[in-house]
Amino acid sequence: MNTLMFAVWPYVALTIFVVGWIWRWRTDQYGWGTRTSELSEKKILWWASPTFHAGVLLVVFGHIAGLIVPKSWTTALGISEHAYHLGAVVLGTVSGLILLAGVVGLMLRRFVLKSRQRLITRPGDVVMYVVLAIQMVLGLTETIAYSAAQAIPGFDYRENVSIWFRSIFYLHPNTAAMAGVPLVFQLHAIAAFLFFAVWPFSRLVHVWSAPVGYLTRPPIVYRASVPR
Repeated sequence: MNTLMFAVWPYVALTIFVVGWIWRWRTDQYGWGTRTSELSEKKILWWASPTFHAGVLLVVFGHIAGLIVPKSWTTALGISEHAYHLGAVVLGTVSGLILLAGVVGLMLRRFVLKSRQRLITRPGDVVMYVVLAIQMVLGLTETIAYSAAQAIPGFDYRENVSIWFRSIFYLHPNTAAMAGVPLVFQLHAIAAFLFFAVWPFSRLVHVWSAPVGYLTRPPIVYRASVPR
């Protein structure tokens, strides 16, 4: 099971991630976007959407610092273990709560309120929201456990989870590093790759789109109509 979840599943998920983007682009270019619903509801969207995007950016940067940057680098920079974990706990909690607030707002307007949001919600979007909610619960559980003054005594995810994560991209997954990891961290890792697998089939495809053409296209000239 350890090999299946931490050596096989990541590559299966990443394969779906890559092939899914290609398939989506070739078959659904007109659906490539967020399918905005601003015209049908604005009161919640105006704060939930910016909150969600700010939370995502903070969480992504936090994961980069925790998973990709080796422990030896922060030690070489003179950052003590206490300072690192204190910053990780504070910033991780704040980032997670910001993201949670944004997701709750978006899910509220889409699934709870009686509006047209549900009519334009695809199955992939529903799965994406569910997986994202699970990820946030697991992530906040990890962070809260850390903040409780070593609720998991002696555990440092940079000495096992981070090493395993980086080893995936070396094409030599270190499954042994995940053998003694607490269950909540294992589930968080498995669900993370599930999120990658679902991503291409949801409205989050707009992450890969940028209006670069607007920088070079001629300006649009608007003229007032002259009454005759």
